[in-house]
Amino acid sequence: MMAGPKFLQRLARLPEVINVLTAYPDGLPLGELATQFGVDVEDMREDLLTYLDLESWGWSFDIFRKPALEFVQPDADEATGGSGGTIVRIVPDAAPGLGAEHLSAGDLATLYTAGIALLEVDPDESDLADALAVIAETMYGGTAAAPYVGDWNRHVRDLQDAQEQRRKVRIVYSRAWRPGVTDRVIEPLRLVQTRRGWEVDAGPVGPEGNLRTFLVSNLRLIEVLDEGFEPPSGADSLLTKQRATTTVRMELAQDARWAARQHAESVTVVAEDEATFTADLELLAPVGERVGLIMLASGPSTRVISPGSVLPDAMGLVEELLQHHESAGRPTG
Repeated sequence: MMAGPKFLQRLARLPEVINVLTAYPDGLPLGELATQFGVDVEDMREDLLTYLDLESWGWSFDIFRKPALEFVQPDADEATGGSGGTIVRIVPDAAPGLGAEHLSAGDLATLYTAGIALLEVDPDESDLADALAVIAETMYGGTAAAPYVGDWNRHVRDLQDAQEQRRKVRIVYSRAWRPGVTDRVIEPLRLVQTRRGWEVDAGPVGPEGNLRTFLVSNLRLIEVLDEGFEPPSGADSLLTKQRATTTVRMELAQDARWAARQHAESVTVVAEDEATFTADLELLAPVGERVGLIMLASGPSTRVISPGSVLPDAMGLVEELLQHHESAGRPTG
């Protein structure tokens, strides 16, 4: 099982470490403190250095605030071997507190988002969940609900293992661009997290010389096979090509901003009014199909400004999906 990031593991322990130290005004030997938490001396030292790093964020707001923690070398006649004899104590008259409170909302959100992404891979990782609870409490100023981890990413861990072990995977996949379900064998080369969720770039290389990308949330079933595979020749170049974007300028309804963010890798607004906005969208292939999905969300106020070459594929997808949904809703009796 994948361990949570070391930073988040240390952050989860810090409140209890500080609570213990406040009960010992003269401090505790580093080795004894480490023993209480079942970690080695160097891990505990890293915990405390993390605390000091977080505390340093507060100094920009209050340059006269005392550091809340200090390391004191024992007297020569009391010294013990190694760094475990170093005394750690709360500074008298200081106001100790978890330094995460001094992080900006953006930094806390970044930490929290990264943690949630890892928790989606390993939902049973309790240390990581505890760390996220600390961050959430800091953000909301009180106890927050446990982070929700959806089951649409339940296959990420198995796909990561298959990628690392270079084993083929049989998938049952709900197609993203056309109606229907497909059954195929893929060779997972890379997992990427995007606004659309986790995606897997996979071989084998198709007749046109490209890889394929699959939304993990669209995977109905997967089976990791015993059969192995070797990455294709020029795999790095193929993976780079798979994530290359094309700039498309579109005019969209204001209430379709979510669709632009969902289907584009980045969105740069160049003009807007109360009803519409114009933006440059960086779109992955298949570009025309992505434009088509955005057009469906935006409605009649949509306009593709450039390049016009994406319109045939976009309109083809729009017409196909509309016909599919009309026929699906038509009575059969």
